[in-house]
Amino acid sequence: MNKQLLLRLQKQTRARLDGLKKRATDDSISADDLKTIQDQVNQEVANLQDISSQLADLDGGGAPDDSNDSGTDDSTRGGEDNTDDTSDDDNGTNESGNEPKNDNKRGVNPVDPDQRQKVLQSIARSKAIQVTHDEADSDEQIRSAFANAVLGRADGKQLRSLGVDSGKGSITIPKVVSKDIITYTEEQNLLRKYGTVVQTSNTQGYPVLVKKMEANQHKKERADNDPIPETDIAFDEVLLAPSEFDAIATFSQKLVAMSSVNVPKVVTDELTKAYSRKESVYMFNGTADKPEDTNPGALATKAVPFYESKKVDVTVDGFAQNLYTQLVHLKNKIVTALLTGSIWIVNRPALTILESMTDTTGRPLLHEAVDGIGYTLLGYRVDLTDNATGATADSPVFYFGNFKAFYIQDVQGSMAVQPLYELYALTNRVGMKIYNIVDGQLIYSPYEPAVYKYEPGVADPKA
Repeated sequence: MNKQLLLRLQKQTRARLDGLKKRATDDSISADDLKTIQDQVNQEVANLQDISSQLADLDGGGAPDDSNDSGTDDSTRGGEDNTDDTSDDDNGTNESGNEPKNDNKRGVNPVDPDQRQKVLQSIARSKAIQVTHDEADSDEQIRSAFANAVLGRADGKQLRSLGVDSGKGSITIPKVVSKDIITYTEEQNLLRKYGTVVQTSNTQGYPVLVKKMEANQHKKERADNDPIPETDIAFDEVLLAPSEFDAIATFSQKLVAMSSVNVPKVVTDELTKAYSRKESVYMFNGTADKPEDTNPGALATKAVPFYESKKVDVTVDGFAQNLYTQLVHLKNKIVTALLTGSIWIVNRPALTILESMTDTTGRPLLHEAVDGIGYTLLGYRVDLTDNATGATADSPVFYFGNFKAFYIQDVQGSMAVQPLYELYALTNRVGMKIYNIVDGQLIYSPYEPAVYKYEPGVADPKA
């Protein structure tokens, strides 16, 4: 169907819904009238959904453009809309008339207030159907304006109108772009995917309380001289300390000049990859460019080491059964309260070993997950990361536990980007420095370790 005709039908349907809303709020209508209005509202909402679906299928479908509602065509549509509205009013008069009004005054067949509210809510919900395409278009405009701002070719007025904040040499990353970056980072940084993310509005440390307590127990009934003693409950307060977090991404001027390239996507992709790599390494391994910037709460640092009861050498034939036994012991280290929600996170060498292992009956050790996505090991889901590193690049590493104990603090609105034009100008490149304030630490009670780390062949240094 023609797009202009669809937009016209959409406009007329909205007008009819407005007319039905007026009729529904009229105190003179009866319950029978309200039921008729409800049926009409349901039909109009269904029509509006159908029109919106057809607009979505059309290339560039969306909200009507004011430039198309002018001249003779506008007056024609205005006449049609007025006719529809008038017919609605006429229908309301014919359906309700004076009889229902008089009936209501006599208390016959009164309107149920709850039913009236349901009708009005149905009409209100229909408005969400009308703005879906507008929001999508707006998001694309914001992405485009942000990319142009980074490349130094954006109009300040346009940026302000779209809510893109730029000043003092940096550009605050809009929420829609920030969401794209974090979504990708969740896929690369499994600690964001499985951990606990806390959103704060400032840079103050977020407290995570680790409870340590003692309870009392006795067999005899308490007497007057035997009151319940006070139980000391101590809390170890571990403060997440959000700090400045940055990364630099560059791409060539030649790439920007290509007319076939989607510049907003290139900018977002480069920012996303640079940020994701930096954050993942920081949270998994705690390493940083300077010793004072290392993360003491990184997964590799805070996960409790698991040492073998019998040495496993994965380079020797017949290691599989011994390794399987050690993995069973590792799984059973987690307390029952934390087992629900526990998963395995392994690196690529560990996954390679698991995929080649079989049990004593010759069946693969890894099983396909119930939902068909990925594997399970000993009944718990397995996920893969390249960020878990061991003593060498080929060292297998197994993490097991409940990763909800890994807390990440994000400071809302802190993600920004600073264009670096001059720094890379001599090499015909555009540089961008992304900046964020974030922290991530593994925090658990010393009585209930949440995550264990196992590296086959590594002996206990205290043994």
